[in-house]
Amino acid sequence: MGTELRRLRESAGKTARAAGELLGTDQAKMSMIEAGRRGISEERIRKLAGFYACDDPALIDALCGIARERRGQFWWDAYRDALPASSLDVAELEHHATYVRTVQMLVVLGIFQTRDYARAIFGNGLPVNELEALVEFRTRRRMVLNRAEPVPYKAIVHEAALRMRYGGRRVAKGQLGALLEAADWPSVTLRVIPFEVEEITGHAQSVFYAGGAVPQLDTVHIDSPFGGGFLDALPQLVQYRELMNVIEDTALSPGESRDLINQIAREM
Repeated sequence: MGTELRRLRESAGKTARAAGELLGTDQAKMSMIEAGRRGISEERIRKLAGFYACDDPALIDALCGIARERRGQFWWDAYRDALPASSLDVAELEHHATYVRTVQMLVVLGIFQTRDYARAIFGNGLPVNELEALVEFRTRRRMVLNRAEPVPYKAIVHEAALRMRYGGRRVAKGQLGALLEAADWPSVTLRVIPFEVEEITGHAQSVFYAGGAVPQLDTVHIDSPFGGGFLDALPQLVQYRELMNVIEDTALSPGESRDLINQIAREM
């Protein structure tokens, strides 16, 4: 929300000082609002929108919806003292997303991971209480796929991730079975990139793309072993949408993907 307010202000050619004066506050507090470190009321958002001559009511309504949210009202808030903020942000993105597109190259997608599989991936080096909180958290993320209006979830996973035996043969085979069950969920489209695709677009990068209530609120999360990062600049969003389209063209169909997962499970 803060980022979008800053973009609107800059597009209108207004200064943070002028915006602050409009709201009866100072430039420093206005900068904190735009940095996401200070809240703002729906009334003030609409006042700023008028000042910025914003003619996009859908965007303003979406920003006002964010302003009405309060810390503590969502399930992931219970994990604020146990898990990194980036993990909570991914759950929040999934909850509010109008659709999700994701690619994973070396592990099964987090929202589909079994408890044993998640423990195998994160078990080394984490305290037991933090590990169990993370495992439970990943399981609860699945609620977005079980609610009355589940988020459309297009998931692509590389064959390499399916053949990796995290936790051993039993855990890996159980994970493949769970993945096949997830492929039957109405809102899930699961596709596999097979080894036979020799040129992988995007440097084998794992990507999570969440569609917002309006396109301006789309967000990309890039995962890495040392923590992820979030991208929301329009040129970046355009690039990642194009990247996802290219990657989808290399993947098997959902039916062929199911057949390959079954084959790999039989071979274990």
